Amino acid sequence: MVELKNVDVHYKDGGKNGVDALHNVNIRINDGEFVFIVGNSGAGKSTLLKLLTREIVPTSGRVFVNGYNLSKMKRKKIPYFRRSVGMIFQDFRLIPDLTVYENVAFVLRVIDKSNKYIRQRVPYVLNLVKLNDKAKFKPTQLSGGEQQRVAIARAFASDPGLIIADEPTGNIDPALSYDIVELLKDINKCGTTIIMVTHEHDLVQYFGGRIINLSNGSVAFDDYIGGEEGEDEGE
Repeated sequence: MVELKNVDVHYKDGGKNGVDALHNVNIRINDGEFVFIVGNSGAGKSTLLKLLTREIVPTSGRVFVNGYNLSKMKRKKIPYFRRSVGMIFQDFRLIPDLTVYENVAFVLRVIDKSNKYIRQRVPYVLNLVKLNDKAKFKPTQLSGGEQQRVAIARAFASDPGLIIADEPTGNIDPALSYDIVELLKDINKCGTTIIMVTHEHDLVQYFGGRIINLSNGSVAFDDYIGGEEGEDEGE
């Protein structure tokens, strides 16, 4: 579960007033939900993600993720908390000298999974993202869409309770953006909570679901909308 209670984030800018990046934000995301976070540049999306990954702490209020109280977490516990969260970035962040298989296996070795587990888990997640046939390829040999699918496989490999996708369709062909969200939806059906930050309103309108719209550091909208995806299937 993800919960923000009366959260404020105030950045000092050297001036007298500073900047209120988030103001009185209250959000609760239950286990297994899929949530789109939208908002214009400067709305507070990046600050929200930094809170959820414990890069920063709130100026006031409390933040809970996967059973951890991030507002009071000791620094030595942060790496253990982050193991419970999978991250997908706009710029992929794959290790260029490693193969697809090795990129995914790397995160499992970091958390001391056995070789037997790795040999079973990596092919499973590569099959899920339809990249089994590219296991021995290097990232530079893949298209942008394929690299992002590797990044998704890597985020899901450790079976985290939560995956945060930060603009995951920003650096790929727009035509492939829908495939990426479909893939995230499939992972969500496995029980993983998904939080996806995006500026692509066409995607949000197509898939629908729960939308949280940030505006000037506050929650302007938090509700469910119907998507066009279901309408297409009904035709």
